[in-house]
Amino acid sequence: MTPSVPDTLISPPVLLAPLAGITDLPFRSLVSQFGAGRVVSEMIASGEFLTDRPGTREKAELGAGIANTSVQLAGRTPEAMAEAARMVEGMGAQVIDINMGCPAKKVVGGYSGSALLRDLDHACRLIEAVIGAVRVPVTLKTRLGWDDASHNAAELAQRAESLGIAMIVIHGRTRCQFYKGKADWRAIRAIKEAVSISVIANGDIVDTASARTALAQSGADGVMVGRGAQGRPWVLAQIAADLFGTKAPLIPTGMRLVDMVAGHYDAMLSFYGTELGNRVARKHLGWYMDDAATASSLRKSILTAKDPDYVFDALPEALLGTERCAA
Repeated sequence: MTPSVPDTLISPPVLLAPLAGITDLPFRSLVSQFGAGRVVSEMIASGEFLTDRPGTREKAELGAGIANTSVQLAGRTPEAMAEAARMVEGMGAQVIDINMGCPAKKVVGGYSGSALLRDLDHACRLIEAVIGAVRVPVTLKTRLGWDDASHNAAELAQRAESLGIAMIVIHGRTRCQFYKGKADWRAIRAIKEAVSISVIANGDIVDTASARTALAQSGADGVMVGRGAQGRPWVLAQIAADLFGTKAPLIPTGMRLVDMVAGHYDAMLSFYGTELGNRVARKHLGWYMDDAATASSLRKSILTAKDPDYVFDALPEALLGTERCAA
């Protein structure tokens, strides 16, 4: 049996969800600086990882050994999942998370992610293989079921717990919903009542109010925040402070905000290199400027700029406004 997840690994019980192309090492590091119980790496496809396709192994290596990081794996065969799990454990991963919730057609078409909700026997073979391959805790992230006619996450959770899964995260939608409609936090309660391990609620949790409601309706032990952290890397720490009594984060304003965004941008340039870093940074810079109501012309010039010096110089005006900068 794999060890349970110690409280220190999910304390506070507010976790950052894995988001492809978003929760890279620079963003996870920034969120962690404000305070988060756990951050989860972008999903690593076990098959690609083992064949060393460019860029795949690097995503796992960079950040695998950071204390509050889980490395998330997805795959379709027990052998590949087990071998990938052994490898990331060897790289220093302290928790391994199995993805059985991704709804993307490419992932589902490869018979992994949420496709496994249609074959719980095979899902359990994958879980058993990973748990048997490593000595670190193994967790599971999934959805309510494939569609509204097959809410089988409670059965999967029970079987996963019996195999040694240490914690389970439930996104309150089915696969067929993708990200449409509203997450059904009440439906998560059935999973919570079916197991004794920690259950984390996920889906549409963007602030303290939604986190409080999700916890009340689901009975879950904690929450996982995804898109709500875009442009607001402090939001997990704020939720934790409001609901679990941890130290409140200093939410940056004024030049502190400019310095934080500039630091995040610089970290992306260092991590990816200037050309790719510029491209990857655009989505994050866009979210920061959305909150700041940046003038559209300036926003466009920053998001199309190829010269990092221009971006650094323009950030004060973009985030604070011309008048406030002049003052």
